[in-house]
Amino acid sequence: MQVIAYHDPNVFEELRLDWNDLLSRAPIDCVFYTWEWHKTWWEAYQPGELLVLACHEDDNLLGIAPLFVTESSAGRTAQIIGCVDVTDYLDFIVDAARLQDVFAAFADYLSSIRDRLDALDLCNIPQESPTHGILPELLRQRGFETLVEQQEVCPVIELPDAWSDYLLMLDKKQRHELRRKLRRIHGIDSDIDWYIVNGCHDLDSEVDRFVDLMAASDPDKQEFLQDDGNLRFFKQIVPLAQERGWLQMNFLTVDDERIAGYFNFIYGNRVLVYNSGLNHHRYGELSPGIVLLAYNIQFAIENGYRHYDFLRGDESYKYRMGGRDTAVMNIRAS
Repeated sequence: MQVIAYHDPNVFEELRLDWNDLLSRAPIDCVFYTWEWHKTWWEAYQPGELLVLACHEDDNLLGIAPLFVTESSAGRTAQIIGCVDVTDYLDFIVDAARLQDVFAAFADYLSSIRDRLDALDLCNIPQESPTHGILPELLRQRGFETLVEQQEVCPVIELPDAWSDYLLMLDKKQRHELRRKLRRIHGIDSDIDWYIVNGCHDLDSEVDRFVDLMAASDPDKQEFLQDDGNLRFFKQIVPLAQERGWLQMNFLTVDDERIAGYFNFIYGNRVLVYNSGLNHHRYGELSPGIVLLAYNIQFAIENGYRHYDFLRGDESYKYRMGGRDTAVMNIRAS
């Protein structure tokens, strides 16, 4: 078993054919772990020195530790590509049949470069990932001090088989409120509709309209989009996700005017709510964000998806709509 360290961005081309194949054999297969996501993120941000570790046995790729190293007050710190703001789940990508062997090989390599590395700060590790159960102990055995703690939550709805069953999952007050909001918007003297962006639409135009809604909905989102790296990443990942069949960008319209939008990923049996936009100054009294969210959840149920994942953040509307907390963990080692 051999660990090769890559410092050149050409690693993404070198591992391109094997990356997602390995991901399909990992304990968790997630859109944020794909080759496409890592390559696009690195091209948009490049925040430090690349350190991608690839573990092979003979000619078989068994593990990838997609890291980069930055200089800070804590010294030279290795983080996972994607950390922290625009990627909700992160992890090492390891063949599920060889977890202990591969993590031991990575721990050995990290121990061998301890004179060039002061700390590890591995963010956004899902609670169900085996990484936070295996890697910290292996690092401790090699002389590292480690800390594992909950970093944040990701509320998730476990979707039932029918919309009526979903409504029964909500408490009585929230069920009444949701039905009232849906009746109210359909009671106005306007044409109410919603649509999912597909190959019949001009994707660039739809992205521009979504970005406008996103910026208008919240000052923090407006500030986020003013960062060149963030906007560059956003505009690069959207067409790539559309090409792969992972994108579900959708809009609620009133008389053909877009008043709310969601940018979701569709991956496996899961819908991941990545971002949203809203014209609440003109149409806030119609609760367009909740109405469109309800349409999205109903669509997910009718199309057989099993999980509706709100991703990181404990905003109250996620719980009102039926979300239940799952945790993401942080692993630190020094």
